[in-house]
Amino acid sequence: MFYQKYLTYLIEHKTNIIMKKREPISHIMTKTVVTVNLNDDLTQVVDKLKSNSIRHIPVVNGKKVVGIISRTDINRLTFGALFEGQEGSDEAVLQMLTIPQVMTAKPKTVTSTAIIRDLAEIFSKEEFHALPVVDNDELKGIVTTTDVIRYFLEQYD
Repeated sequence: MFYQKYLTYLIEHKTNIIMKKREPISHIMTKTVVTVNLNDDLTQVVDKLKSNSIRHIPVVNGKKVVGIISRTDINRLTFGALFEGQEGSDEAVLQMLTIPQVMTAKPKTVTSTAIIRDLAEIFSKEEFHALPVVDNDELKGIVTTTDVIRYFLEQYD
């Protein structure tokens, strides 16, 4: 909710100052994207989220993006951290479910040439905080609300 309010404020009040340049998303996106395959298991998702200190991971089938999983999606499934002695139950839940059951299928995507301001508007109106960047049906990167806020903050330097 904080991100949405902050981005909305920046769009409404600072657009004339910040957005004189029509910079494409390619300038702020992460180009080396950690992904999982559609038929991987959820423990691999958790391992990649933790080991790479990321919050969103695109799900691919070949080079095509078919879904996205967030750390929040995983947290909704697991509860071992909340209750003492329940860590093993998390593993059981993760083994019972598949990536297609947990992922957001057919996620909204953006192209690398889309303008950062347009992306900020999408984030300010929607409930998600990351979008895969796709050109010609191939994953090229990922962009997050954090990337957009960092970009806006750099405009003040």
